[in-house]
Amino acid sequence: MRIAFFGDIVGKSGRDAVTKYIKTNKSSLKIDCVIVNAENAAHGFGITQKICDQFFEAGVNAITLGNHTFDQKEDMQLFDRELRLVRPMNYPSGTPGKGYTIVKLPFSGQSVLVINLMGRLFMEFNDDPFNIINEFLKSYSLGRVVDAILIDFHAEATAEKTALARYLDGRVTAVIGTHTHVPTSDLRILKHGTGYLSDCGMCGDYDSVIGMDEDAAIKRFTHKIHATARMQPAQKEATVCGVMIDVNPDGLCRNIQTIRVGGCLLEQKDCT
Repeated sequence: MRIAFFGDIVGKSGRDAVTKYIKTNKSSLKIDCVIVNAENAAHGFGITQKICDQFFEAGVNAITLGNHTFDQKEDMQLFDRELRLVRPMNYPSGTPGKGYTIVKLPFSGQSVLVINLMGRLFMEFNDDPFNIINEFLKSYSLGRVVDAILIDFHAEATAEKTALARYLDGRVTAVIGTHTHVPTSDLRILKHGTGYLSDCGMCGDYDSVIGMDEDAAIKRFTHKIHATARMQPAQKEATVCGVMIDVNPDGLCRNIQTIRVGGCLLEQKDCT
């Protein structure tokens, strides 16, 4: 089985770049399951039904989110309609939506459990992601109940991301970090077979400040009073950032490669 996961999609340039990549490569690269983090897809803040439809029509199987989950007014009702849309599992009890979805692959009959978690260091204070995921995985046996488990850990601190990956090593297929929008170079398979990357980067315009127009972003750092105008996504050519994960029959990671195509970052085109 081959899974492709793409990091934070920022604005229209990011959406267009990702959907084009998926439509062009899903078949030729023999990708069985596509997952995207889309918490910044709606002009940098949250997601809408229209954008969900755009991704699903392009071949996306599941969408994860993060700290901008409820930035759009329609988000509360969106979770009732879209079971393939996943918000952080460790949000407090009673929060709309679910923290996981199971993707059933049509041809092989295999299943991919997609889980979204959010960190607590330097971020919103949510429930403990370590305890939440430990209890949840007691009901799912990798390679038996489901064929693969991918965790999108939306977190600021690399130490928290690395600690969670090592805590889950051997119990999940991969732990992939999102949120910082900057691709890291620590891609590896841990000693018990779980694939890991601290952050797979964003799908957006890197000629910017993490995907947003630089002028408003710079003013937030150089003025005592923040700029009153809401930050806008940068709209030049986007870089598509993500990972390609090959899964063993036991559900653990056999191979993991970076995807980095287009825009102003140096490209990484080693996926075959």
